[in-house]
Amino acid sequence: MSIIAIVGNKGGAGKTTLSLNIATGMKNRGRTAIIDADPQRSSLQWRAFAENDAVSVYEANNELGVQAQILMQDYERIIIDCPPSVFAPQTNKALVISDRAVIPVQPSPMDLWATIHIVEAVEQAQQTNPRLRPLLVINQLEPRTILSRLVRDAVKEIGIPVADTMIRRRTIFRSSALEGKSIYEVGRRGDEAVEEIEQLIQEIMQ
Repeated sequence: MSIIAIVGNKGGAGKTTLSLNIATGMKNRGRTAIIDADPQRSSLQWRAFAENDAVSVYEANNELGVQAQILMQDYERIIIDCPPSVFAPQTNKALVISDRAVIPVQPSPMDLWATIHIVEAVEQAQQTNPRLRPLLVINQLEPRTILSRLVRDAVKEIGIPVADTMIRRRTIFRSSALEGKSIYEVGRRGDEAVEEIEQLIQEIMQ
């Protein structure tokens, strides 16, 4: 079983974009689907525009645990695109049933502060789900800024593992989503972004 929750505690962290592209990369390795538990339903909206062979996206229901177990009969991996709040019931349910919690955080003080609550939620979920392993991912990085360099040092103090792979702010992430595609489906325009996501997937699957 492999259930991966993409968790955030602040809008705009790039949670859904990561969900779509991680799921597509994992689909190339085996059957993968997304459960869209975010009230904005962005993953479902993307799927409505995507090609027929794109990653399947299911709307979360009130019995998220049961739903995930049923889907795992047909898929090898499930990605849960969680609400942008650790206080949302669906986020708590996702953490209790997941093997991995991937936590994207933007290089900004407000995003770092919001992450503290995620750490607390993960630790609480681990009391009933000891297999849950968190991984914090710096997302939408702008390498040349002083703030980004400071954040790379600051996240190490949060107390949970930090991915070596950092996802840069790239226009292709947004433009591909608008086209109903993942970065894997836009040709050479997406090569650098694909390389980053592939490296991140390797870390998630370790």
